[in-house]
Amino acid sequence: MLIRTETKNDYKQVFNLNFSAFKNRDDEAKLVESIRFSEGFIPALSLVAEEQGEIVGHVLFSKAKIIREDAETDVLVLAPVAVNPTVQQRGIGSNLIEEGLKRATNLGHGLVLLIGHPNYYPKFGFQSARQHGIELTQFKVPDDVFMVCELIEGELQQTIGELRYPSPFFK
Repeated sequence: MLIRTETKNDYKQVFNLNFSAFKNRDDEAKLVESIRFSEGFIPALSLVAEEQGEIVGHVLFSKAKIIREDAETDVLVLAPVAVNPTVQQRGIGSNLIEEGLKRATNLGHGLVLLIGHPNYYPKFGFQSARQHGIELTQFKVPDDVFMVCELIEGELQQTIGELRYPSPFFK
């Protein structure tokens, strides 16, 4: 399996992958397209997993902000991560997430937030965001699915406020 940066030639395969991975819904596939054409898109953090020339996984990290009265902090959000249903449970999603977190760290990003499964994401270092003073009001989600991963030590201690997902998440 090869994990690499997504290219424009991959867009159709990535759309189809997200469509099938999310049970023939196009919400996530359209979200990826919308993020690609936004200010929050970071090409180096849109990754694919490829096996024998076929894209079998995709993960996207994009820009968001944490807002408080006196300041804004740039952060990343992880969404979506998709794996072809025929090859799930083989670690493809985990490999994509780990590579994405490594690249995000190397690019100097301090925090990654997500809404995700509370039994899956902690193994990558994610923990409850609300316990660290980060709130989310744009979506109503339980505390245990709203998570943050600190990539640069000390970022959580100096970052409090409300996560604001950018407009592509609402189209």
